[in-house]
Amino acid sequence: MYLNTGPHHPWPHPVQIRWNYPYWSYPWNPPYDNRLASNRYPYFRSPQFMDYGTKPFVINLEQAAEQNRTFRTAIWTGKHFQVTLMSINVGDDIGLEVHPTTDQFTRIEEGQGLVQMGDSRDNLDFQEMAYENDAIMIPAGKWHNVTNTGNTPLKVSVIYAPPEHPFGTIHETKAAAMAAEE
Repeated sequence: MYLNTGPHHPWPHPVQIRWNYPYWSYPWNPPYDNRLASNRYPYFRSPQFMDYGTKPFVINLEQAAEQNRTFRTAIWTGKHFQVTLMSINVGDDIGLEVHPTTDQFTRIEEGQGLVQMGDSRDNLDFQEMAYENDAIMIPAGKWHNVTNTGNTPLKVSVIYAPPEHPFGTIHETKAAAMAAEE
């Protein structure tokens, strides 16, 4: 009796109702599509990073970590905490270390690794595999190491509270990092 021409709704398509939710980047929405000219996505301009410490700063941490090619680069150093990016070569490790007064948050952005922690250098009784998107919490005073067990560089972002490295720290290689800490 009635011609069935498909679903009919008393409302338009959801995209027509919420055309700009949540601020989709369309050419007619320049404030949210100006990525190349803002500090929000500085890695679109160049994969070289610098320390933006004490200045307001927004970054896609996962993409930045994946683009990082240095062993350690501080990208933000404030009064109370510091954010660094690290790239650990296949089979290499961060290096067994302890921070007596600094808590550490490490997130694996790409790759996998063996996490080891303990109360002394010779007693790393905590061992756990960690994979992409896993977070590692390292309490102050714990000896710790992360070894890349994958077949690609291990990309991590690290938050130290309080800051562990000097403002603007860039260590191209692990050897450079070890020399700077001596």
